[in-house]
Amino acid sequence: MHDLAPMARFGGLVASDLRDVTADAGALDSAGFWAVAVDFDGRTVCARFGDVRRTPRAAAGSALDTAARAAGWRGPEPAAWTGSMDRRAYEDGVRTIRRHIAAGEVYQVNLCRVLAAPLPGDGAGADIDALGAALALGNPAPYAGTIRLPAHGVEIATASPELFLSRHGRTVESRPIKGTARTADGFLPKDEAENVMIVDLVRNDLGRVCATGSVTVPALCAVEPHPGLVHLVSTVRGELRPDAGWPDLLAAAFPPGSVTGAPKSSALRIIGELETAPRGPYCGAIGWVDADRGTAALAVGIRTFWIDRGTAGCPELRFGTGAGITWGSDPAGEWAETELKAERLLAVASDVHEASGRTLR
Repeated sequence: MHDLAPMARFGGLVASDLRDVTADAGALDSAGFWAVAVDFDGRTVCARFGDVRRTPRAAAGSALDTAARAAGWRGPEPAAWTGSMDRRAYEDGVRTIRRHIAAGEVYQVNLCRVLAAPLPGDGAGADIDALGAALALGNPAPYAGTIRLPAHGVEIATASPELFLSRHGRTVESRPIKGTARTADGFLPKDEAENVMIVDLVRNDLGRVCATGSVTVPALCAVEPHPGLVHLVSTVRGELRPDAGWPDLLAAAFPPGSVTGAPKSSALRIIGELETAPRGPYCGAIGWVDADRGTAALAVGIRTFWIDRGTAGCPELRFGTGAGITWGSDPAGEWAETELKAERLLAVASDVHEASGRTLR
C-alpha cells in the first residue's frame, strides 16, 4: 500500500513531492503549499508538498483523466455496509437529545453514525484517489478533495459541499450548511431555525479571533442545489486580528459548528455520550493552505470516505452521515435525512450509480 506515492488533489489542483508532515498547525503560517486533514477529535496532519500543478477543471483531457482514474476503483459490495447505530438506536438518540433540549442544556446537537464495509479482496490495492475520481463523476461537489498519505494513516476522499474556513489574506469566511431536503419546497420550519442557530455560533467563534465589528453575515439561509438534494447555506465573514494565526483560528472555530451543535461545549458532551464510533475525518476539516499566497480552503469533512487499514482482517472503507437535532425534530424524519445524505454517495462508492461512468451491478 505504501507503494502509492503521497499526493493531494483539490479540484484542478494536484500536489505531489511530499516534503514535510507535521501535527503543528503553526506550520501553516510559514511557507509552502500544505494539504490539511484534521479529524473530528483534533488529530491534525499537515503535509507540505513541493510540486503543485493547477489545471483548469475544463481543460482538454481532464475529463478523460478523471474517468481513467475512476475506472481503477473497486468498491465494497452494496450489501456489505454496516452502521455504528441502527435505526432504533438512532431514533432513541434523537429522543434523548430532545430531552436534553427540554431540560435547557442545549439547543441543537448533530447526531451522526459511521458506516463501514470491507474493501474487495485484501484491500491492499485500493487507491483513494480512484474513489475521489469516481465521486467527481458521480457526485461533483464544490469542495471535493483527496489526500493520500498512506504512511501517515491518511487516505481520504471527500465530496464536501460545505466550506469550513477560507482565507484570502486576513479575510476569513465560513459557509455553514444546516437544512437538507430533496427539493427546495421540502424544507421544514426547523431547518431555517437550525441554520440561524449555527450562524450565531459561527459568528461567535470567528469573533474570538477577528477584529471587533468585522464579523458580518452576507448571506443567510440561501437555497443551494447539490446532487440529489438541496441545502440551506449561510455565509459568515470577518477580518482576522493581526496577532491571530492558524493555531488561533482553528482553536476558535474547530470543530465546525454545523456538525456539533449549540452551545458547542454541551453538544460535544452529548455527542460523546450517544455516538458509538469515532468520527475520524468525518466532520473534521479537509483542504489546503497556500502559505505563500495567503489563501486557503478547508472543507467540513462531510460526504467523506476514508480507508481504515487498522482493522483486524481486511481494510475497511468508512463513511459518516448525520443530522442536526432540534426540539422540532421527528426521530423518523431525522433517520430519513441521514439515509438521504448517504444514498447517492454509497452507490458511487459501491460502483452501482450510473453517474459514476461504469456499468450498474
